[in-house]
Amino acid sequence: MERFDGRRPDELRKWSLVPNFLSHPVGSTLISCGGTRVVCAVSSEGRVPPWMKSQGKSGGWITCEYGMLPASTGDRMKREAASGKQGGRTVEIQRLIGRSLRMCADLEKLGENTLYIDCDVIDADGGTRCGGISGAAAALAIACKKLYPEVDPFKQLVAAVSVGIVDGVPVLDLCYEEDSRAEVDMNVVMAESGEFIEIQGTAEHGTFSRSRMNELLDLAEHGLKQIFALQRECIEAGLK
Repeated sequence: MERFDGRRPDELRKWSLVPNFLSHPVGSTLISCGGTRVVCAVSSEGRVPPWMKSQGKSGGWITCEYGMLPASTGDRMKREAASGKQGGRTVEIQRLIGRSLRMCADLEKLGENTLYIDCDVIDADGGTRCGGISGAAAALAIACKKLYPEVDPFKQLVAAVSVGIVDGVPVLDLCYEEDSRAEVDMNVVMAESGEFIEIQGTAEHGTFSRSRMNELLDLAEHGLKQIFALQRECIEAGLK
C-alpha cells in the first residue's frame, strides 16, 4: 500500500517536541505531528473548583481548554468566542485531554491548586487531540517538577496516537487525507506503564473484527513507544 504521504503503514509522521516554547507559563511545549502543530501550556492557580469543596474532595485539580485558531485549517474557522459558546467537538476533546492528564499526576500532592492546560491548535492536519494529549503531558511533567521540586506529583507519562484502516490496510498516525476516508478510525490513549486510558474507535464504512482491533492496538503501542521516548527527551531538555 502506498500512503498519501509515502510512509510505511507502521510509520509515524515526523514528530517533534520543543520544550519551554512560551515564556510565561510554568511549562509549555510546541508539538508537531506531521502537518499538525499544537501549542500546549500549563498555568497554576491557587484554588480548586468550588464543586471539589462541596463534595469534600481534597487535593488539587487538572483541567484543559482546547481550541483551534481560525487559520489552522484550509478554510478559515470562525472563532467560537464570536458565537458565544464552544462547539460539541471542542468540549469533547478538551474533556478527553483533561481526563487523560489527570492520570499523569497524584492530585493529592497538588495541594489546593488547579493546573490549567491550554492546547491551541495552530496548524491542523489530523490528530489534533492526540498531539494535544502528548504535548500537554510533557508540558505538565516540566511544570510539576518546577512547581513541586520537593514532592513531585507527576506519576507517569501519557501519550496518544491515531490508528485506522485505510484501503483495507491498518495504518498508524493518520493525516487528514487518510482520516477523512478511513474505513475505521481509532484514537488510543495510553500510559507509559502500557495500560490503556481511553480507546475511541469507530467503523466509518462497515464493521471490523476483534482481530482487526487487536492489530490496531498493537500498531498504536508500536507508535506510542516512540512518542514516549520523544517526550522524555523533551522533558530532560526543558529542565536544563
